Amino acid sequence: MPDVEVVMRSCPLLAGFPEEAFLEGAAMARIRHFSAGDPIYDRGSMQSTLCVIASGTVRINSVNAAGREATLIIFDSGSWFGDTVFSPGMPRVYGATAHDDAVIVELPGEGFRKLMARYPESYSVALDLVSRRLWSAMSIIEDDALRGVTARIGRRLLFLAEIQGVPTASSEPVILKLTREQLANMMGMTRQGVHSRIKDLEHLGLLALSYGQITVCSPRELQAHIQSLD
Repeated sequence: MPDVEVVMRSCPLLAGFPEEAFLEGAAMARIRHFSAGDPIYDRGSMQSTLCVIASGTVRINSVNAAGREATLIIFDSGSWFGDTVFSPGMPRVYGATAHDDAVIVELPGEGFRKLMARYPESYSVALDLVSRRLWSAMSIIEDDALRGVTARIGRRLLFLAEIQGVPTASSEPVILKLTREQLANMMGMTRQGVHSRIKDLEHLGLLALSYGQITVCSPRELQAHIQSLD
């Protein structure tokens, strides 16, 4: 059983809260367990809870009328999802599924919004991080329109690293728990198209490939290489 306060403290979105807010938040939170492949919530649902991953990974997805699933992003431990918590009354734009066995700390939307209102010093941190997500999403749209395939793949990997809290200026390795198939699905490409490009990046020493994961050896060096491709 995870310590709810520890999980909340690991979440960057909540970093602006004072000590007493974590105690109040932990009192209203509930812990939910999911097996790999279990839906956490569906697209269009009217839930407004904020979810923080205690363990495991979660994929945010979209499913078309024919039942074909597209993976949009994969979140790791300490990440939050359920941004509609900031827009009560709006349906979920995307679905969320346990990518592997996952434990989630869930904060009720109304209670979370009241908590922020009681501790307004939390707003600056939350607004900054939500803005960064919006900026990252806009950057992906720009990449799709203006960059070549290798640069798009590298940028997407850097985006996933940033979601885990690792800035592009870092020279430390970051492990991304996704397969080449999942990366291809995320980008709307074939596995073969993605595989050849990431093998090229591996030969340059920028990536390390192993079963079920891709390691960005140095986000800073990968970013420099992408810029050289422009």
